[in-house]
Order: sequence, then structure tokens, then C-alpha cells
Amino acid sequence: MIHQHFKDIFLSKDIFQDILGQADVKDQLKSALLMEHNVIIVGPPGIGKTTLAKNVAKLLPGVTVNDCEYHCDPKNPLCPECRAGKTKKTKKIEGLQRFVRLQGSPDLTVEDLLGDIDPIKAMKLGPLSIEAFSPGKLFKANNGVLFFDELNRCPQKLQNALLQVLEEGHATIGSYDVDLPANFIFIGTMNPQDISTEKLSDVLLDRFDLIYMKYPESIDVEESIVELQAKDIGIEFPKRLFHLAISFIRLLRDSSKLDKFPSVRASINLYERAMSNAYLGKRKTVSFEDIQQAVISVLSHRIELKPSIRYLQSPESFLEEEFKQFVSKFKEIQEKEGDAG
Repeated sequence: MIHQHFKDIFLSKDIFQDILGQADVKDQLKSALLMEHNVIIVGPPGIGKTTLAKNVAKLLPGVTVNDCEYHCDPKNPLCPECRAGKTKKTKKIEGLQRFVRLQGSPDLTVEDLLGDIDPIKAMKLGPLSIEAFSPGKLFKANNGVLFFDELNRCPQKLQNALLQVLEEGHATIGSYDVDLPANFIFIGTMNPQDISTEKLSDVLLDRFDLIYMKYPESIDVEESIVELQAKDIGIEFPKRLFHLAISFIRLLRDSSKLDKFPSVRASINLYERAMSNAYLGKRKTVSFEDIQQAVISVLSHRIELKPSIRYLQSPESFLEEEFKQFVSKFKEIQEKEGDAG
């Protein structure tokens, strides 16, 4: 049903409207989903990977399910309660209500993903009774989207369990061999800049299409994203200064001295902090000083200097020096453009 639904809507001009720009990423995602492929979106933090996955969920049609937390199909229930006939009511839910997020971390367990055996129910109903099985988050994504953020931060044991699910449609939990007929779209993410992660096995990666997502392709797109997502507190932000602030962040992403770069979230936060500085200073318009006061607080922890640089400079001193040089060049360009005009 999901496959046919996507066939019907994917020829629309721009169905992923929650994300500005990223035309190639959108095309790649539509192509993969149309063929029911599992997807991993690869890219740095704060560029909209989660928003894009939620946008996919929004596109799903409304469905009628049992009134349980696992979105069971009334004709083919998954959870023990529905299988036992205890759930009588049904409800209609939209796609975003079937968006289930798992945050990858070293302490995430197989039971978090698949479920576990309830020892009390096992004693009462028998050790191999399906009613003693408590489904995990994977089942909650039934008829929806299972979004696995930072998949490569998960331990190897969980990766193996996930592989069994994606490859064979069932999983072994303790003494149980549990069928997993859950119908869901799997979208994972990976951050290529994060080195404190588990390596995904080649056999698991073989179950996915990888889609590479980068920072906004132009400053115009990034400025539009910031204006759309930033909080509005009634402070005017002059276009010239707004352009300066976002240009500086984009300049940092091209720096040969950095191993970690500021995200779009950093652009939004710098914009907001400059406005709040103006408000606290009882001014109605952002000044250059309002931006300057926010740079260190917003950006120092969002960058990482290369080893050859970090022994000579702190992130704070690096940002101060870079911002000073950038502003000097920016003003020169502005003056030349003014003279030319």
C-alpha cells in the first residue's frame, strides 16, 4: 500500500516542503523509497536529516488501526493484546503519528528495539507463550517510519539483531523465534564527522542505500532556513548584518584549520542570540556588537580545531581572530560595492 501511495505522489514538483533546497537529496530519497529500499542519510549534525524523515512520515496516508500503542492492523494484529482479542476499538491515525525515533547509543539494547519477555507473564502463561512477549519500538513503527538516528553509535549486538530483522523478517529473543511482520519504512542516519562510533558491518550496510546530505548549497537557502526556523521577538535584523553573520559561519566550514564545522543550527542560534542581545540592550535593531558578543558562546563548542592548531590556539581565540579578519574584509568589500554603486 505504501509503495503504491508513493507512486501516486512522487511525481509532484516538491513534496518534501519542510526542507529548503537539497534537491538532489530529495530526488535520491524518492527514488529509494519508491523501490522500498532501506535508507541511511549521511551528513553532519543540524542540517535537517530528522526533519526530512518526519516529512516522509507526513506523506503517509491515514490508516485505521487497533486502539493500541503498536498500530496493529485489525485484520493482522501484531501485539499480544490484539492477538488475544482484548483490543476491540479502532482508530484512524495520520502518518506523523506513526513516526518512531530511536537514538543510537552504546547502551541501546536489542530489547529496546525488538522487545523482551515479561517474566511474570512467562510464569503465568508459560515460558514460550507469545502473550509473555512485550514488543519493542520496532513494532510501534508498524505502518509508519522507524527513524534510527546515529545508527553507527549502536553496539555490534544490536546491529546483528537489526540485520536479522531486515534480512529475514524475524528475530530470536531468548528462547523465542519471533516473526516480525511489521510493515515500516526504515530511515537511519550517520554523522561522518563522529569518530566515537561503531563500524557498521559490510553485510548490514548492504541492506541500505546511502544518501549524502550536505550543508545548504547557497547562502540564500541558509538565510531562508534561519528566517523560517528562528524565534521572532520583534527585533529588526538588518540584511547587511544578517548576511555578515551567516557568511562568517559558512566561511568557517571552508576553513582548513577545522575538523568539526558549525551546523545550520549554529546559524539559527547566532541569529537568535544577536536579537536577544539587542533586546536586552533595549534596542529595536541588531547591531554589529550584538553579533560579536554572541560568536564565542554560540560557536566555540561547535567547532574543533585540527591537532596542529589546537596546541597553539584555543577555540575562543581562534574565533576572535577569524571574526576580526572576516569583518575587516567584509567591510572592505561593502565599501568597494558602495563606491561602485
